[in-house]
Amino acid sequence: MNYPTLGPLAEKPHVAAALALIGQPGSRDRIPTPAAVLDLDAFDRNVAKMAGRAAAAGLALRPHAKSHKCATLAHRQIAAGAVGICCAKLAEAEAMAAAGVGAILVTSPVAGALSARRAAHLAATLPDFRIVVDHVDGVAELAAAATSPIQVLIDVDPGLGRTGVHDAEQAAAVARAIAAQPNLRLIGVQCYGGQWQHMKGANERAAAIADGMARLKTILTAIRATGAAFDVVTGGGTGSFAADAAQGVLTEVQPGSFAFMDRDYREALTSDPDGAFEQSLSIATTVITDNHPKWVTVDGGLKAFSTDGPLPEPLTPKVARSKFQFFGDEHGLLMRPDGQPLVRGERIAFAPGHIDPTLDRYDLLHLVQGDILVDIVRIEARGASQ
Repeated sequence: MNYPTLGPLAEKPHVAAALALIGQPGSRDRIPTPAAVLDLDAFDRNVAKMAGRAAAAGLALRPHAKSHKCATLAHRQIAAGAVGICCAKLAEAEAMAAAGVGAILVTSPVAGALSARRAAHLAATLPDFRIVVDHVDGVAELAAAATSPIQVLIDVDPGLGRTGVHDAEQAAAVARAIAAQPNLRLIGVQCYGGQWQHMKGANERAAAIADGMARLKTILTAIRATGAAFDVVTGGGTGSFAADAAQGVLTEVQPGSFAFMDRDYREALTSDPDGAFEQSLSIATTVITDNHPKWVTVDGGLKAFSTDGPLPEPLTPKVARSKFQFFGDEHGLLMRPDGQPLVRGERIAFAPGHIDPTLDRYDLLHLVQGDILVDIVRIEARGASQ
């Protein structure tokens, strides 16, 4: 098979070896490791479930591509009913645009003339590009760079203090600045509460989100008092969906991790409806040394998993209760399961602790159905942090 989308990667021995396994039964267990492996059927079920929840709540669904950075999956989500995707950074958006994704919202404000010119180029070339602003200077930079109209949304701080206008006065000032620029079009407001997503307990999350939405309503009123008219109020994530929908303030939601899941969300959401998604993404590893009597060493270490959340969780049934710990850049330590052998060459699958930065470590995503490797796709925006 010819895989032009993989480019030079397809010529690398480990990639060529994996490509040779496509379509063969049992090939899942022969993928060169460590590897990011996506159960395509579980992914599709997750996507369909979230699309159904959004539709039932009357919300547009715009999944956040920072979770996967993969155009193949973005196209699949849009085909399943998403109105477009979100990207965290301009470089992610540029990679998705180059791969044919045409409806993109950049959810982080940018600063400086160079970034403004990059945003303006995307706006001029994509059928539906939009970006958030949270400062009058940012408005001026985008306006100076614009060669055609740019759709903008005012980013609202949900109380986290990371990005967004902090109060009604700042929001009104940004709205007036946008209105003064003929090449900028205010289409909405964004309010994403990252601090709410992993709060344990549905009631606690709901209470925090109710406070945040009350804050947002005050700012919406201030923006509309300037004469601004807009339809989009976007935000929310995997952990806050139920509460977001119940508040009735948002018109569009931006969940990302629901399609894959990770240990962080599992432990926070437990049996809540927001956590009722399958673990579709795993990291495949191999036992490379079984010499120690108490543990084995796998080929997945600090470079295979993110380290900002909980430790990776073993998914392979025989070691599901075994403790994992990092054993260096390249290696992981896995305690031997009681009463069962664990030997060199065995495959062990793990759920990542935090999905987004874990997938950012990989160039390729291996798509499987059952035991069959059906495709290998590029994670185009891997490392796109600019």
